[in-house]
Amino acid sequence: MVQLILDNCDKMARAAFFIFLLGLCQAQVNDADEDLAKLLEQIFGKAPTTNVSGLPTNIPAPIPSLKEKDEVPMVESNTQCMTADGREGSCTVPSGCTKILSPLRKSDKGICIGADEICCGFEDISLSGVETVPKSGCGWRNGDNTEILSDNTEFAEFPWIVAVLKVVPANPEKPEGSKLYLYTCGGSVIHPRVVLTTAHNVYEKNLNLRARAGEWNTTSEDEVLPYQDRNVERIIIHELFNTKRTNLFNDVALLVLDKPLDFVSNVNSICLPPAGERAVDGTRCFSAGWGKKKFGKAGAYQTVLKKVQIPVIDRSKCQRELRKTRLGPVFNLHNTFMCAGGEPNKDTCTGDGGSPLMCPINGQVGRYTASGMVAWGLGCGDALPAVYADVGALRPWIDAKMAELGFGQDSYTY
Repeated sequence: MVQLILDNCDKMARAAFFIFLLGLCQAQVNDADEDLAKLLEQIFGKAPTTNVSGLPTNIPAPIPSLKEKDEVPMVESNTQCMTADGREGSCTVPSGCTKILSPLRKSDKGICIGADEICCGFEDISLSGVETVPKSGCGWRNGDNTEILSDNTEFAEFPWIVAVLKVVPANPEKPEGSKLYLYTCGGSVIHPRVVLTTAHNVYEKNLNLRARAGEWNTTSEDEVLPYQDRNVERIIIHELFNTKRTNLFNDVALLVLDKPLDFVSNVNSICLPPAGERAVDGTRCFSAGWGKKKFGKAGAYQTVLKKVQIPVIDRSKCQRELRKTRLGPVFNLHNTFMCAGGEPNKDTCTGDGGSPLMCPINGQVGRYTASGMVAWGLGCGDALPAVYADVGALRPWIDAKMAELGFGQDSYTY
């Protein structure tokens, strides 16, 4: 035993001397980590292959059962953060916060690193209603589904909304030079390579179009995910659409993109209603777009995607209202149209053409169909209903054209 203690003391003294030498010769040792490891091995001997329990250290620990995993206490990381308005908060998912925030907006996300996390002020944190099951398929709206606090949409709230842009030369004398992208109308993603819109906005010949999906604020970069631009390689117009514009019957078109969109949080498809299905009278639906708030020169296009919630109006009631206008007492509403609106200061307007009328799917909170598309109206924001292309009535044509393109219906069927 004495000899063992002496041996250990000798080793400790040698180790102390060695550490002293390291202090004098640090630069040389740092250049030779392998030599240092070998030298330590010479001083202290090889590391033992067993731990105090006698079990080999190279055998992995047994995997705990599900019950044992559940009982292991979680070690929380530092989730404190600072909100955009300078308050102390915690990183949580949006449904765990009473304030409507988006993890796709940089200012709302702050320093939180989780893909679905936002920085919620401590006083705004809610411990109920947190959703953890991801949703898949078409038509799922992002963000809050209960209150309408503003006519501004949240970023990626309706991830299928598309801005259809007309591509024109910046200098008409140099058509191959730089380009301008002029907002033309709205549309909806129904497939990674197909946008649904109204024919009256895109029927012109030799029209060069680009589809922009995932856009929100056209003057800001406060978004975690960028928009996606795709060139339109083909425009398919309903064969019975009247290009002379004496009427707007069968007002539907498909824009075929040159390459697929990437479906991410701010870009996805909307569902379409089954053939012949129309939302019933009084159903409150949304429309969204960058269009004007007023008719004529007094109106201005919006920089942030706007939304409005309006009721569906029964076709017979809508027709009666329209007959009281300059359309006259014998006006008949074509069977490819439906109506919505009729509430003062709540309406779609110039520039919203082609944007979807998004109606809720029964029994699936937060999921929507494009029941209609903004087609035409006799004013903006008054008590007169606006007219929308009836997507349920036009669904057979859409399905037939998708089949001709070799595309399935899964991306827009619920």
